[in-house]
Amino acid sequence: MSSSSERPEVLFVSHGGGPLPLLGDPGHKEMVNCLQEIATRLRKPSAILVISAHWEEGIPTLTSGENPPLIYDYYGFPEASYSIQYPAPGDPGLAQAVHGALTSAGIDSAMDVSRGFDHGLFVPLKILFPNADIPCVQLSLKNNLDAGIHLRIGEAIRNLEIDNLLVIGSGFSFHNMRAFFAEETAESRELNVGFEQWLHETLTSPGLSESERAQRLVNWQAATGARFCHPREEHLLPLHVCYGLAQSACAEPFTLNILNKRASMYLW
Repeated sequence: MSSSSERPEVLFVSHGGGPLPLLGDPGHKEMVNCLQEIATRLRKPSAILVISAHWEEGIPTLTSGENPPLIYDYYGFPEASYSIQYPAPGDPGLAQAVHGALTSAGIDSAMDVSRGFDHGLFVPLKILFPNADIPCVQLSLKNNLDAGIHLRIGEAIRNLEIDNLLVIGSGFSFHNMRAFFAEETAESRELNVGFEQWLHETLTSPGLSESERAQRLVNWQAATGARFCHPREEHLLPLHVCYGLAQSACAEPFTLNILNKRASMYLW
């Protein structure tokens, strides 16, 4: 256990399109390079908690099995996509601790002993920590997709006293599936870049108080390009959990292109 003054390292990643980052796809080269660079900045954690955009439940739910299987939760990709391995162990003790922290904060939550790790976990972690030797727990989103409750989930996790924990919000700062396959226009580029600039300012500006930063994230739909970049917000909300935990400007932002769209990652 750590002193209460120690906080986990916190990282929001844009995890790309399905398994493509692991298959040598040229549109993900910057993403792979960015994650490899971030890996050099991280201490090796004792355990990893991942909030994945690809799991929603009525109440926040945690994987609590000792050896969760992988869930290949994508379709239409090359055969190699379905034999990817990432045999990281689970961490039932961490799952119980997060469950307790959420309960103490008045947030109903559950544990699922049989649920596996989806690609929101194994794709970025296979790049960051390829040895798969760090115990992992996945935490779902709440399926009402309310920004405020996801900030509160992050705040509750602040009360964990676990040495050397890494918390990863695994989503995508741009997630308009139709736009990925459409011809880019000046307008679509402007909306993409405008939202990224708003996100960068929100998470880095020293001129914002933490209450102002949190309020901007609650009201994210008012930002330039918000609904163009996120027709549905499940890929943004892992970032809200990260900020709810960190409650400070990020230590380092990373700007990159993924599938020819501007995207970002944030490290606290």
